[in-house]
Amino acid sequence: QTTLYTGDGASSLAVNQGGNSTFQPDLAWIKNRDATDAHILTDAVRGVTKFISSNSADAETTDADTLTAFDSDGFTVGDDVKVNTSGEDYVGWQWKANGSGSSNTDGTITATVSADTTSGFSILTYTGVSGTQTIGHGLGVAPLMMIAKRRSSSDSWSVFHTSLPLTDVLLLDSSAAAYNPGDADWQDTAPTSSIVYVGDAAGRTNYTDLTYVMYCFAEVDGFSKFGSYTGNGDANGPFIGCGFKPAFIITKISSGADNWS
Repeated sequence: QTTLYTGDGASSLAVNQGGNSTFQPDLAWIKNRDATDAHILTDAVRGVTKFISSNSADAETTDADTLTAFDSDGFTVGDDVKVNTSGEDYVGWQWKANGSGSSNTDGTITATVSADTTSGFSILTYTGVSGTQTIGHGLGVAPLMMIAKRRSSSDSWSVFHTSLPLTDVLLLDSSAAAYNPGDADWQDTAPTSSIVYVGDAAGRTNYTDLTYVMYCFAEVDGFSKFGSYTGNGDANGPFIGCGFKPAFIITKISSGADNWS
């Protein structure tokens, strides 16, 4: 669900979804459209008031004036400028998982997993363990995109995408092209219907006693699509068929340095 709202600067602003359906979100990604404030991502597994920024390598922050509640039809925010400045316009992208999650022991690391198999989306939190490991994702089918972030200290986001070579990653907080980091964030191995593979050399997806969050996305007909295309440099650009009208599109040039859009 994509929701636009205008801030009022008050200490508590309820943002209601509207549209043709409502639900209690488990991940909210909020951006001020009128200012250069950071993106903030808050989820129901880590808990309200805790956020990480998709444009930053910074560790997780707790701020009581950011997202303060997940509601039955949206969310409530405080008066932090990143979520609620009077008269400024914001967007909130929201996904439904399965609440605060439960223990998952499918992998060698026990994780807390909140998964919605209908929409193909899950949230994982876990503590790193030395060496190459696996983590259960709860989706029942292999995810085609995973985004991981170290919470307890600063480090870049690591992005796995089905269209990239298994050796390559993208960094969500960077404009850099896809590259082979040589340290196997994802063990150069595609996820299965039950587990994700992580390595500990770089520490972006796993390192002893550090805490992490991971968002996993599986493809669901009529809901989500993951793929790639080649540009033609023409105003009449390529057509990318999704099979449905998307409400949220995210793109990144994989072969060159340019921002995420």
